[in-house]
Amino acid sequence: MIALKKLHFGKYRYKLINLGTFLEPMRPVYLLICFLMIGYNAYSQSYSIIDGRAIRFFTEGEELIRERRYDEAEEKFRAAINREGSFLEAYVKLSQLLITKGELEEAEAVAAAGKRRLSGKNATQKHVVEIGWLFTNIYLQQGEFDQALSQFEEIDPLFETNFRNNIYYKDVKSRMDFLKTHLNQVKDIERELLAEPLNQFQLQYFPVLTADGVQILFTKRDGTGNFDKEDIFTSYITTSGGWSPPESIAQTINSPYNEGTCTVTADGNILIYTSCDAPDSEGSCDLYISYRVNGRWQRPKNMGKKVNSRFWDSQPSLSADGRVLFFSSNRRGGYGGNDIWYTVRMADGTWTEAKNLGNVVNTDKDEISPFMFFNNEILFFASNGHQGFGGMDIFLSRVVDGEFQEPENLGLPINDHLDQVALFITAQKDYAYYSEMATSPEGDKSLLYRFPFPEEIYLGDNLIVTGGQVLNSKTGEPVDATLSLVSLSNDSTLYEFKADGKTGEFMMLYPEKSVSGLYVEKKGFLPKIYNVERDSIQNVKDLQVELTPVASGEEFVFENVFFDFDKFELKQESMTSLRRLVKFLEENPNVNIMISGHTDNVGSATYNEALSLQRAKSVQAYLVSHEIHPARVATEGMGDSQPMVPNDSPQNQALNRRITIRVL
Repeated sequence: MIALKKLHFGKYRYKLINLGTFLEPMRPVYLLICFLMIGYNAYSQSYSIIDGRAIRFFTEGEELIRERRYDEAEEKFRAAINREGSFLEAYVKLSQLLITKGELEEAEAVAAAGKRRLSGKNATQKHVVEIGWLFTNIYLQQGEFDQALSQFEEIDPLFETNFRNNIYYKDVKSRMDFLKTHLNQVKDIERELLAEPLNQFQLQYFPVLTADGVQILFTKRDGTGNFDKEDIFTSYITTSGGWSPPESIAQTINSPYNEGTCTVTADGNILIYTSCDAPDSEGSCDLYISYRVNGRWQRPKNMGKKVNSRFWDSQPSLSADGRVLFFSSNRRGGYGGNDIWYTVRMADGTWTEAKNLGNVVNTDKDEISPFMFFNNEILFFASNGHQGFGGMDIFLSRVVDGEFQEPENLGLPINDHLDQVALFITAQKDYAYYSEMATSPEGDKSLLYRFPFPEEIYLGDNLIVTGGQVLNSKTGEPVDATLSLVSLSNDSTLYEFKADGKTGEFMMLYPEKSVSGLYVEKKGFLPKIYNVERDSIQNVKDLQVELTPVASGEEFVFENVFFDFDKFELKQESMTSLRRLVKFLEENPNVNIMISGHTDNVGSATYNEALSLQRAKSVQAYLVSHEIHPARVATEGMGDSQPMVPNDSPQNQALNRRITIRVL
């Protein structure tokens, strides 16, 4: 077996963990005494010694364990060993007790002392197995997985049938089979501490970034005391490539109460965060929402009873465009202690009744810290209910045809025997951000780190992050238009963003390989429609979109309306644009339009005019079938008489084959 690569920093051992009042205490998974040896009583109760006083110490210790008086029980077992050094049962019980108390190094030392006594004349196979089982569990808890597997394989043939049927044996056996698969797949990860001026506080955790990677948000806490306050802080990438000094996100957000564990949309304009015990709280911790309008965060609002409950609701994660919110809650109706739940934002800005994500992701234990990746197709979360390395591990579940698939463990060394609670992966798939807790003589600290995300964990097609500005074509003023990226193959909205009303600026995400249309819309304006691939706008760094106010004589190209060659029947890929034209006419009931068909110069002028008219009439028929009055939609066939560009290449001919809409 290969040795595991552990993450160390200085002389203190770290683990991936996040802090705060927003991390509901999960049901503890204690290694009780019964966990180690319950069921292994196929052997009759007997002792390796005959000293009555030592045996009395031993039985008194067992009684004290039943009363949970562990320190006193430890004294009794040590007294038994001091009385009789070959008392193998006392070594086993004392080591078990020390494991339960979390004193692993001392438990290992006691087990080792007992192992040295196995050469005695009264040692039996029972004692060999018991001590080997101790070492197996000690190594598992220490993260020494190679040694745990080796020790288990050594004693496994010696277990009796009754013990093999025990739930604790089956649990460890499943974990060993899991380790066999993963020990030879350890990923090479090099972490780095985020540079100053970040990490200047005692505690900072739960980092999230906007899609362009220029803004980071995190929870900041002044100390580990019960009354130490938590706030949301933010920092920006500077022109030199560093980070700006962290500052409070806004006075409207941070309050005398605790705020933290936040999530933002890809463009950074919608913020959802957790606040605990606020006056308007539905329960212990609730989710709050705030919108950034004209560059300023608005006063947050409790998300209400459809989303929040009387129980713990926290750790939110928004889809990139803010249409779906995932979060963790221990409310009733779940499968375990903490489950992943979700809610959907409706067109009017309200949120649907929260629903449990289901038992593919959720288990009878705990699932927390959801993070929906920017492509809306991969959900990351932490769980101690799926097969892992110990404690909380980080998993991903892929969305296929709208269904979450069986979770995948992210493997070593992202996960280990300690608690891994949360990761945030950038839209560019280059880095994973997280926080680590350290205990040192200087006090507990939680710091922000990142590491290059392993390429072998597939995150789907690349995403392109781009931006631009929406302006009024007549006045040059900014327009707070809605931008929708839609898959033309199935008419599904991939992303939806809004331009800032003060600047007109927006940020968009484009899947690299999708066939999509971009629709820029604002009531009172003609829509602007792009074919993303044909218009090559994916890589445009500063896309300038000009929207024209609705007025008689104004015209726009009705993109993404498709016909087969020499045909006039509308193709399925046209449905997105057609639906939006219906919406435009419904929002502007006094507007009448002329639908004009255009062709390239292939064929005779008479034929092209007839074909273009038939295509315009196909659009008209769709509108009428969707309750648009026929008198509002006239048609004409222009043939090849009004080319947009010269018909001197296949690309230009494609541009000239179009439908235009003119306001009458």
